[in-house]
Amino acid sequence: MTADPTTCTGRGPGDPAPGLSVEDLSFSYGDRRALDRIGFACPPGRFTALLGPNGAGKSTLFALLTRLFTSRSGRIRIGGADLSRSPRRALAAMGIVFQQPTLDLDLTVRQNLTYFAALHGISGRDARLRIAECLDRLGMAERARERARDLNGGHRRRTELARALLHRPTVLLCDEPTVGLDAASRSAIVDHVHDLAAWGLTVLWATHLTDEVRHDDHLLILHRGRILRDGRASEICGGATISETLLRLTEAGS
Repeated sequence: MTADPTTCTGRGPGDPAPGLSVEDLSFSYGDRRALDRIGFACPPGRFTALLGPNGAGKSTLFALLTRLFTSRSGRIRIGGADLSRSPRRALAAMGIVFQQPTLDLDLTVRQNLTYFAALHGISGRDARLRIAECLDRLGMAERARERARDLNGGHRRRTELARALLHRPTVLLCDEPTVGLDAASRSAIVDHVHDLAAWGLTVLWATHLTDEVRHDDHLLILHRGRILRDGRASEICGGATISETLLRLTEAGS
């Protein structure tokens, strides 16, 4: 995974796009409050880690960001567009890797990407070039003709990441994308997405795994629907580890 990151993002250093922001957002399942007036901003060119234990509200937030759910309260802006007022523009600015795999297992890697490109109105030579660039960037070029069913978990995730970048979004959302992967595959994907952020992409990475967060990352700690901390990971943790900090904060907020 050594090719130029701009081939998939369409961006370069010093060329940031509007990021992602959430203001005063709440959501409830009946009487249970899943998100409680949360607010934060993910700046361009930064890897923002949304860290919290299972049940913290991460998947609910992602459902709202991708408009699978809607809320009457709060405001979401993606790539400069208001999600409630300009949903098509906001959604077009996003690339998404969901927690659950979404590839068609009976199609090849290239066929999966070609189909997705067509959904975005990308076809012909442009689609072929973009697919080739993103597969090369993720070290998947040699597997383009393999069926998704025959790939291991790490290569399936790389394919989904390549697919999410085909339309050259300015914001990348990853909801627990490394669940079920071995340590080497997890590390490779985390490294790659950090590289994409360094080249101007806005990244929101949801996880409960503290080893996926680096000390210079922008860190949001979410617990029971509330943002407990928002800032640089090293400043939030002080001299403690990220794991120790998460445990201390979530125990105090229980």
